[in-house]
Amino acid sequence: MPVKIRLARHGSKRRPFYYIVAADSRAPRDGRYIERIGSYNPNTDPASIDLNFDKAIQWLNNGAVPTDTCKAILSDKGVLYKNHLIKGIAKGALTEEQVQAKFDAWIKDKEQKIQAKKDKLKTNVKTEKENRLKIEEEVNRLKAEELAAKKVKAAEAVMKHKAAPIEDSVEDSVEEVVEDSTDVVVEEKTAPIEDSVEDSTEDSTEDSTEEKVEE
Repeated sequence: MPVKIRLARHGSKRRPFYYIVAADSRAPRDGRYIERIGSYNPNTDPASIDLNFDKAIQWLNNGAVPTDTCKAILSDKGVLYKNHLIKGIAKGALTEEQVQAKFDAWIKDKEQKIQAKKDKLKTNVKTEKENRLKIEEEVNRLKAEELAAKKVKAAEAVMKHKAAPIEDSVEDSVEEVVEDSTDVVVEEKTAPIEDSVEDSTEDSTEDSTEEKVEE
């Protein structure tokens, strides 16, 4: 019976979660499996992998063939490398102590790479946050300047509106003063003319009376 190490999908829509299983290659993808040897969650960064190391090596030694995705997972966790070293023991090229030392060195290097990636992600998040804050501060500054300019324009418009009635009242008062002074001048000029007319009338009346008396 051909056996494959493959993924069995679980989880909700657009949030997949996988079991790493040893199953009959003829069985449906998400159907029955022989044994579950781990899990794989791609929703985290980096992806979370929980693997039974010894069970995975046991199935590889029994002839189970991993799919491409599972092969990448097993390689990432060091299962394929450890299985390769164990084959070296069978051939007499390595001892168990040498295999363990090599594998421990590989694990240490792997952990350093993972930690470096996590640190880089944290740095990127921090830098992105700082950049967003700078952009927000710049936007707020521009908005404040625009609001201040609008307030200045509004204040100037109010002052201009208040000043307009005062100017109109001043002009009206000036016109009234001018009209009053014009009336006074006209009255002053008209009065002497009326007086001279009356005087001349009286003189002519007196002359005619004197002429009648003499006759």
